[in-house]
Amino acid sequence: MTTLRQGHVQGVIELFYFDQSGFSLTPAIPYAWQQRGKTLALPSVASPRVNVLGFMSPTNQSHFQTVTGTVTSTTVIAALDAFAAQTAQARKLRLVVLDNAPIHTSHAFQVRILDWFRQGVGLHWLPPYSPELNLIEILWRKIKYEWLPPRAYLSFDHLKSELQTILDQFGSKYKITFE
Repeated sequence: MTTLRQGHVQGVIELFYFDQSGFSLTPAIPYAWQQRGKTLALPSVASPRVNVLGFMSPTNQSHFQTVTGTVTSTTVIAALDAFAAQTAQARKLRLVVLDNAPIHTSHAFQVRILDWFRQGVGLHWLPPYSPELNLIEILWRKIKYEWLPPRAYLSFDHLKSELQTILDQFGSKYKITFE
């Protein structure tokens, strides 16, 4: 991965990390402190899920697509098609780093790899069980645990709106520094 990042820094390639993450009205609370003998409770309801498919570079360039419902290989293929269409103006290879999820390795996905390469998008799969190497995981963690305000969980419409605000402002108001 260090070599890929060096290629990005040197301007040889444009490096993007790809993954998807789901958001629902079940708040993402990693832990909480409470007084002994008192139980803290958050109301939780079953809700629809909004999934974000994202491409993120180490310099906070990004491309996002939101989908309500299940993410399938077809959904991921459509996201890569849209990303590749935007790549037509790029003068260097855009290398997309992704994990080995079944939707990223299906037959339908595999038969499209050469098409994307012809459009200037190459793919690089991470070793199995190494999510720490996919920098977009940091973005999902920041959104869920830091950037989404509590009011986002008032309703599914609030959640979608607050999430879209963060995605729209990623790279300007919301940034991640990779060093």
